[in-house]
Amino acid sequence: MLWYLLYPLRGTTEVPVLAPDHPLRLLFTRYGTWTARHVKTVLPLSGAVIFIFLYLFPFLYTTDASTITSGVSHLPHHVWTDARPLSDGSVLEPDVVMRSIWVHGSYMRALEPTVLLGALELQDEILGPTTDFNPRQPPGAQRVMLDPGDADLDRQQRDAFHIANGLTDQSWFFHSPLQYWGGAAANIAADSDIISTVNARKTQSTTVNTTLRHSIVFSGKRFEERRLVAADALVITLIHLRDSPVGRQWVRRAEALAQAGKQDGKWQIIPPDGKSTSSQLYKFQFQPMSWSDWAILTLAYSLTIANLLLRMSRLRAVKSRLGLMVTIFTQIAASMVSSFTVCAIFKIDLSRVPHYAYPLVILAISMENTFRLINAVIMTSSTISVSDRIGEAFGVTAHIAIVNRVQNSLILYGLSKVTSAGVSAFCTFAAIATLFDFFYLATFFLSVLSVDVRQRELWELEKASLKRAKSSNSELTRQPWIDGIYPLRLGETAMSTRIAGTIVLIGFVLIAQAHFTSEGRRQWLDQLFNLSWRASTSTPKSSLLIDINQARNPTSWLRLQDHETAREVIKVIKPWAHSYIARVYDPIIFVLKGSNRTPDTKEPRLLPAVYDFLHHQIPRFIVWLLTMLAALRLFTNHLIKDQLKDGSRPDNPHDEPLLSIRSLSGGHRLDVAMLRASPAGQLVSVGLDRAIQVWDVLSGSRSRVSSNPDVPFKNPFPVLGMALDDKSKWLALVSWQRVFLWDIEEQQWAGLWDVDLGGHRPEAVFFVTKAPAMAPTLVLVRRNGVGLEIQIANGEPRDFLICKTPLVWAVSFTEKCNAQQTTPLVILTASRKSCIHLVRQQGKEWVSDEVKLEGGPGARDIHCLLPIPAVSMYLIGRSQSVDLVDLDSSTVVHTFHTEMMRPRTLKQISLTRPQQPGLASLTLAYTSAETGDLVIHTYLPEADKATIRTSSPAERRLHSPWSHTRETIEHMANPGSWETLPTGSLVGVRRVQPPPSPSSPSSSSTSHTPGTGLLRKRTSTSPPTTPDTNNTSETGAQYRQGWEAWVLNLDLNLNLRTNPIRKTPLFETRPLDETDRDFEEADSRGLMMMTRQHLMISELGPMTRLGTMSVAVGMGDVIKVVSVGHEYFDDRGSGPGSLGLGDGLVQVVPMGLGNRRKKVGGASGRAGSGGGGRGLSIP
Repeated sequence: MLWYLLYPLRGTTEVPVLAPDHPLRLLFTRYGTWTARHVKTVLPLSGAVIFIFLYLFPFLYTTDASTITSGVSHLPHHVWTDARPLSDGSVLEPDVVMRSIWVHGSYMRALEPTVLLGALELQDEILGPTTDFNPRQPPGAQRVMLDPGDADLDRQQRDAFHIANGLTDQSWFFHSPLQYWGGAAANIAADSDIISTVNARKTQSTTVNTTLRHSIVFSGKRFEERRLVAADALVITLIHLRDSPVGRQWVRRAEALAQAGKQDGKWQIIPPDGKSTSSQLYKFQFQPMSWSDWAILTLAYSLTIANLLLRMSRLRAVKSRLGLMVTIFTQIAASMVSSFTVCAIFKIDLSRVPHYAYPLVILAISMENTFRLINAVIMTSSTISVSDRIGEAFGVTAHIAIVNRVQNSLILYGLSKVTSAGVSAFCTFAAIATLFDFFYLATFFLSVLSVDVRQRELWELEKASLKRAKSSNSELTRQPWIDGIYPLRLGETAMSTRIAGTIVLIGFVLIAQAHFTSEGRRQWLDQLFNLSWRASTSTPKSSLLIDINQARNPTSWLRLQDHETAREVIKVIKPWAHSYIARVYDPIIFVLKGSNRTPDTKEPRLLPAVYDFLHHQIPRFIVWLLTMLAALRLFTNHLIKDQLKDGSRPDNPHDEPLLSIRSLSGGHRLDVAMLRASPAGQLVSVGLDRAIQVWDVLSGSRSRVSSNPDVPFKNPFPVLGMALDDKSKWLALVSWQRVFLWDIEEQQWAGLWDVDLGGHRPEAVFFVTKAPAMAPTLVLVRRNGVGLEIQIANGEPRDFLICKTPLVWAVSFTEKCNAQQTTPLVILTASRKSCIHLVRQQGKEWVSDEVKLEGGPGARDIHCLLPIPAVSMYLIGRSQSVDLVDLDSSTVVHTFHTEMMRPRTLKQISLTRPQQPGLASLTLAYTSAETGDLVIHTYLPEADKATIRTSSPAERRLHSPWSHTRETIEHMANPGSWETLPTGSLVGVRRVQPPPSPSSPSSSSTSHTPGTGLLRKRTSTSPPTTPDTNNTSETGAQYRQGWEAWVLNLDLNLNLRTNPIRKTPLFETRPLDETDRDFEEADSRGLMMMTRQHLMISELGPMTRLGTMSVAVGMGDVIKVVSVGHEYFDDRGSGPGSLGLGDGLVQVVPMGLGNRRKKVGGASGRAGSGGGGRGLSIP
């Protein structure tokens, strides 16, 4: 809400994001990183704090109505309870009148026999004899008639008007501590242990079934171990209706006692004349919740829980949604228990508001910040360590959470000043709970979240070994429903939910105040605007100044009479109601002369139960605390034991390389010739040894496709093309004359079809899934321009014409990124004559249309086509330019001029922003035909956080958005084989370059971007070791044979070449013979071995993208898997051209430290940056 109030000053309602180098953000980031690295310390300690408050809770609270004031606090009821003064101008008539006398001895010595006997004398003087008081008359007794006048009543007349004999306007009853002894002086004198008697009879009932609680009959009580040990005053209270003669007699005899006291000198009476003329209207209520209260609470809880469930259902970067939900509820429960405990310690009465309301407010406030943190973690790059991800997310969100807590605390403080005492106490509770909620968010929840994110990788490993078809289908069918009713972005907190907690908080306080208003809801609306609740309702008349050091004054004593006592009195005087109004007169105070009223001890500031706990429970508490700490430590070790096993992964992210390498060995005896991967982490390799292996990179297993060269129907060699479906169930192998279908799950051949390829390799082979529950369809694009469709379900093959000219390129994609493939598949082809065809599926037929380009150079020199489905465009690669073409209108939107490029080497990375049209950036990468360098062109919008929007043809003629983009050109010498990743990185493998000799110039090449005048160069962050000059020949051979992997991260937001927090380099290399992520244990069948391989090969094998952050490359008979950060494979990838393997589309979500992207479907990665018109050279 604060950001909306600051809109006139800031001009925006968006939550501010601290700069990456801001001191606060750096501080929070370091703390979050430290917490994630020290889960074994933080989680048990935060659990210990929760345990301390949870252990204290039952010692400070009680649900026993008889011990409501026995040194402990009372838990909230299921009703609205209160005892509040009414305004002076109230026109309400009182239901009863309350008069009382307070009898004091020495300070806190009211339970001495002399004081008790003196109080009994006063009681009998005012009310008449009360020994063995039993006013109930037999049924049918005749009603006593009084003569007019103020004559005193005898015992029979007095008892006849008692309320036990029927409720009339003359009824009365009284409460007195002397009833513990039956009103008999002999019993008091004979009692040797008055303290025990008082505690044993605290639940004694009167003749009208009201309980003689200590809160009613004593004032200024002192408790130890929940037992009354001292009292400052005996309170004798008369409750009568308006016309009661007993009430008039009380007034007369009190005045008479005051006159007599002046003569005998036994009592000091205040006021001296015995007249209590000052009075105050009080309302006592015990109000059950109404149907409207229930309706509001039910609706509020339903919406809050539904919001929580829907948010949790969209989280894919965590291991256990249920576990995270339990953690959220645990955090909220811990915040509530901690706040309840603190309130009890400081004697804050929370029993006036129904207990149903307390969790709602804390839940609404906590969810906003909790999910902001979760979303920030999801949006951070998965290429960095988990501790860095947690630290960066906490650094981005911590200041917002703190401001949110401060804002809500200030709102609660202001509301507490203008609301009734019950609501004010609730505001205090909520403010304390929000502070505890942030503490537990920054400790308990942060550590649990880091464990959950770490175990996500282990969950992926386990998931890979299961059959995913059924679960994938059910998840796909649910997704449209969730997207339809909850279209929130994970990267941001939607506007409607950012202020939800504050709205719920303020709304509930106002609703609660309506239950504590004096004269009804209409009057409350007036008070809402003039803020006069406290002035008009909660400021009682001050009692007569009494300088006798009372332990509790009458006003505060009345505050204790709002719970079970109020309910019992209501049943007596208004059985049909839930409240009553009483005219309460100031008490007449009798102080025994000769008493010492000087306090001998200082009254405790905290709840008496706190001192009892400290005196009697500390040893047991320490034992339980140490036991709990040990148990939590063991449990934490169990949670992260899998991470502890990985001794090669350092805790310090500065020492953790960005690149990691695995070796898949033992599957081939000769060189690997072909590779193909699926989004779920399955990799198929074909070797020159005529072996076909299916590798599960996640689980570390592999299986071999059985083939028999002597059986033609089981001999797929030579393999010309391969295709894997998205669920890694079907493998299609294409040979010269046949198409073979292998069932990976069942490990058997599932189909065979004859096919005529015309003596050429197919241009494209891929599966098409038309519906989640249907078997996929295999599509093969021949070089002669004829396509083949094979229905796996019925085995029916069918040809369709694409182009009459031989093809040189074919690619398939869906027109929009949609995991359910609701849009039809599109095949884009280019022929030798540079004609382009678009092939769409219409019903059961494939329809091919030739593209007539408008506004471009025409059909010439085309060597590749790259689709960009997110903006319905595609790229046409030519020898020295790249055309951006609108898919629907076939209009050339823009032409990018390039260097002379090698044919078929062009690749692209497209980045978008959530719910924003257009592209956040476009990166073109290719190999230069002249120098062999890798050339990278990056195009950015004019303004940060903007997009390069698409426009209509008419708008483009007037103003093309691509003409105002910022362009970055980078060169990299000796790239070797390379591939783009959809997370915004380029990964490759090249020969290790020997370091330059001291006498020779640097071997780092440079490049110059025309028009900028800027020149930059960069060396490898992992240079090879300088060779020994005594062994030059051996060193030269080593460099000729050595290979290294490299990664280049394109940072699209920061001009800095390193991250200011992690100092992570944008360019990194790593020797391929260092297998830091080789499998730690060999398979039981010896299928995978952990080796340190010194590769002695002359040429690289095939390379293919594996998942979103890895590539697989053949190195002789070994396959090297090069990963950027931590790879998560996802079997929800859509068909060809989807994010899994095709277009490289990711989404950029701004999070302050550069841009963070989220791949559609769940994976996330790093964004990249570039400045306008800069040149960069990388060795």
